[in-house]
Amino acid sequence: MLRQLLQKLRGKGEPVQCSAVIVAAGGSTRMGFDKVLADVGGAPALVKCLQAFQAAPSVKEIVVVVREDILGEAARLCKDYGLTKVTKVIRGGDTRTVSARLGTLETERKARLIAIHDGARPFVTVDVIEDTVAQAAACGAAAPALPVKDTVKRVGEDGFVAETLDRSTLWAVQTPQVFDGDLIRAALQKAIDDGADLTDDCAAVERLGMKVVLVPGDERNIKLTTPADLAVAKTLMEEYGQ
Repeated sequence: MLRQLLQKLRGKGEPVQCSAVIVAAGGSTRMGFDKVLADVGGAPALVKCLQAFQAAPSVKEIVVVVREDILGEAARLCKDYGLTKVTKVIRGGDTRTVSARLGTLETERKARLIAIHDGARPFVTVDVIEDTVAQAAACGAAAPALPVKDTVKRVGEDGFVAETLDRSTLWAVQTPQVFDGDLIRAALQKAIDDGADLTDDCAAVERLGMKVVLVPGDERNIKLTTPADLAVAKTLMEEYGQ
C-alpha cells in the first residue's frame, strides 16, 4: 500500500525527493570500538547501511555525519564502494541531536523530505526506506517500528516497580525517520535551543505537537550497540545472506 502511495505521488508530476542524513558520530562507548567500522558481511557497518540508501529510488542525496577522527576513513570508504549519492561527509557534534541538525543543514534546500538514519543500523532494507518515505510524503513525519514483545515496567526513583505498562500500546521505533525538510530542521534547532536531551528525531517534532505515523519496521533492522549485537548480526547475515 505504501509503495503504491509513493508511485501515485510520483505520478502527479511531483517527484518525491528525499535527502538522507546518516548519523554515525557516536562514541561507541558500550561497544568498546567504533561500531560503524565493524565488519558485517565483508564490509563496514556504515557501508552496509549506505548501500541500502544508495539503492533506494526515492533517495537523491546522502550526507554522512561522523566523528572528526574518522572523517578521512569514511570519505575513503564512500569512494571505494562507489557510493555516488554521498555528497558530503561532515563532522558531527557533541550530541546526536546536534549531529542530526548539522546533517540536515547540509542537505539540498529543494529536498522535500529528509530521512535521518542511525549509521549503526547496517541491515536497513530498501523496502523500509521506501515505505517510510511514502508515508512521510503523505503525512509529514513517519518512522518504522515494531510492537514491543516484552513486558515493560516503569521504575520509580526508589528502584521499585511503579507501574506495568500496557504492552499493546508500546512500539519500538527504528530508523530511518523521515520528515518534511523544513519541519525537522526547525524542530531539531528548537530542541537544541531548549537543551532537550532526545534519543531520537521523532521526539523533536513531537515536542512541537506534530504527530508521527508509524509504518511496519523490520526485525533485521537492529542497532549495533554492544558486542553481543555483532553475534546477532552474524546470524542475520547467515540466515538472510546479507
